[in-house]
Amino acid sequence: MESHEILREAFQQTSPKEIAAEMGLSLSLVYKWAQPGEGKGSGVDNPLDRVMQLVRLTQNPRLMEWLCQKAGGYYVRNPSYQRCDDQPDVFPATNEIIQEFADLLESITIAAADRTISVRESEKIRQQWDELKAFTEGFVRCCEEGNFEKPPALLGRRV
Repeated sequence: MESHEILREAFQQTSPKEIAAEMGLSLSLVYKWAQPGEGKGSGVDNPLDRVMQLVRLTQNPRLMEWLCQKAGGYYVRNPSYQRCDDQPDVFPATNEIIQEFADLLESITIAAADRTISVRESEKIRQQWDELKAFTEGFVRCCEEGNFEKPPALLGRRV
């Protein structure tokens, strides 16, 4: 889905007039955000396009991480594999998901044993959780591609 389509959908829930007033912008500019970009329509680069341009230019994922955090979520990068064809079989990968999840639970249990979790322990838990999410996302993507035999390989795992 294109950014202007996302904005058009969002404008069905919140009035562009309210958005323009709150942001101190002209109503026509806000409406243009929901139209195809310049060269394809009368639209202009909208805030979503600008954020993606910043991400592309800086190549810094912290921009997306911050944005997701402010929206009440968390950014998970997709795995860096190109094709599922070059990855290992499904059974070792499913076993690896289960083992990594067990390792995460063990880290949580050990960290919470003294009824407190230190910053260092929370950082370790976060790292394990993020790696598990990214690996599992790659596995699901391979499944969606119809390749049930070749999920993504783990890259330098173990915290």
